[in-house]
Amino acid sequence: MNAKKLILSRKGFDSGSGGCPSPIFPDGTMFSLPIPSYDQEAFEDLQHGDVDIGSLVTGITNGRMSGKNLIHLDPDLNFDAYRYRKDRANWQQWRGMLGQAGAAQSHLNRQDVGSGDVFLFFGLYRRVAETAQGWRFVRGSPDLHVLWGWLQVDQKYRVADIRSNDLPWAHHHPHLFSNYRDKNNSVYTASKNLDLGGDDDQPDIAGWGVFPRFDRRLVLTNPYGPGVSNWRLPRWFFPDGDKPP
Repeated sequence: MNAKKLILSRKGFDSGSGGCPSPIFPDGTMFSLPIPSYDQEAFEDLQHGDVDIGSLVTGITNGRMSGKNLIHLDPDLNFDAYRYRKDRANWQQWRGMLGQAGAAQSHLNRQDVGSGDVFLFFGLYRRVAETAQGWRFVRGSPDLHVLWGWLQVDQKYRVADIRSNDLPWAHHHPHLFSNYRDKNNSVYTASKNLDLGGDDDQPDIAGWGVFPRFDRRLVLTNPYGPGVSNWRLPRWFFPDGDKPP
């Protein structure tokens, strides 16, 4: 399986969904905060090392949200994010997964996104620090669009076609709930290993994951640009001929 397409996909908290950036912690690690929703899990069900994500969200939103707010964690790329997945022996078949529905999935259908294609997920981020009043954004630190995770597609499933005994390790995923069953509702499971083609001596990297720490090479925002959505990208992103931007 070799990569065919690269899809940049915006996921997580931002000014429109959540109202603020996701955190870059003092140790350089990052956590993509899932958007608020009406699914089964809540912010209090999440953790980042010793950090209680429910308390963090309360702090950085100035109490506008709390650990009790329900969430839509998608894509699901970080096994350790959920507290209830501590016992790995019970989750041996688990792998990363992305769900899409509605207009977003229609766009992916038109682009024929499927096996071997690679999603690169980005979001809005800002540095945080723990204070006597709880977690707060570092004053003067910029908002940045940052790449935070990846998923190479193994299989695409239309949710309406999934049988009850299919993907038993994924029944917690929000796109498998009945209220997401529109005609375009689909899930993408991750490949076991990342395969980018080229020589046979590729590093042994999982087909999904989150980047362990903030790195300037993951930053999309142009530090000299007029705003967070002004990006600095490799030259090969520039469209030519019939390529879409």
